[in-house]
Amino acid sequence: MSQFVDRTITALRSEHDVLAGLVATLTDEQLATTSGAADWTVAQALSHLGSGAEIGRAPIARAAGETVAAEDNPTIWARWDGSAPRAQAEGFLEHNARWLETVEALTPEQRSSLTVDLGFLPEPVPLLTALGMRLNEVANHSWDVRVAFDPEAGVDAGSAAVLVELLAGPVGFMLSFLAKPAELADPVSLAVPGGGLVIDDAVTVVDHLESPSATFDGPAEAFVRLISGRLKAPYDKGVTVEGSITLDDLRRVFPGF
Repeated sequence: MSQFVDRTITALRSEHDVLAGLVATLTDEQLATTSGAADWTVAQALSHLGSGAEIGRAPIARAAGETVAAEDNPTIWARWDGSAPRAQAEGFLEHNARWLETVEALTPEQRSSLTVDLGFLPEPVPLLTALGMRLNEVANHSWDVRVAFDPEAGVDAGSAAVLVELLAGPVGFMLSFLAKPAELADPVSLAVPGGGLVIDDAVTVVDHLESPSATFDGPAEAFVRLISGRLKAPYDKGVTVEGSITLDDLRRVFPGF
């Protein structure tokens, strides 16, 4: 388990370093560009990641024994939403770096044993679950930012590989919020990079399928974007689905966030 935690933290560090390098070059005009999340500008996507880092660091720090002053989430969101685009971008750099410093400083024992009370789930979750949820946010919203300037961008391959494993395990519960299995009339078992996707009354990612009814032909990063509703034209080049279901069917199951 601790190795999985280490890999997830490594992926998060890589995501930050790549995105920080890009953000440092962006002009005010570029920050106002529409991101891959059509309702947000690039600055707003960065603001979402920055406020998430500020909010998400506190429960991890508390679990590790740090005393953290409480500030309610609506107050934090209002502060970020009221900031200028440049401040939103700089705030992302500051708060995401601080979040990373907190998790990177955790000892091997803490990485294996900590549970984190995120505040919106029924009970505290293992550290890996909290990290996996953050990686899902960062990997997809990093793509939102990067694709605004590079239409060929994909989710980082390392992050995608870790996310497929996470979705087959500790963050699989997120599929109940992301997926609409009732959009399909019949059950489907789909072979995907690194495992499989089963759609029936619920949606489950598994590490192996014996006899899939369909095959997703594309990289793991495209599968991750499918789950998050980001595998849409013109960002779906080269991706096909063969068998009992179509790519458009899958898009209805995963409308996105």
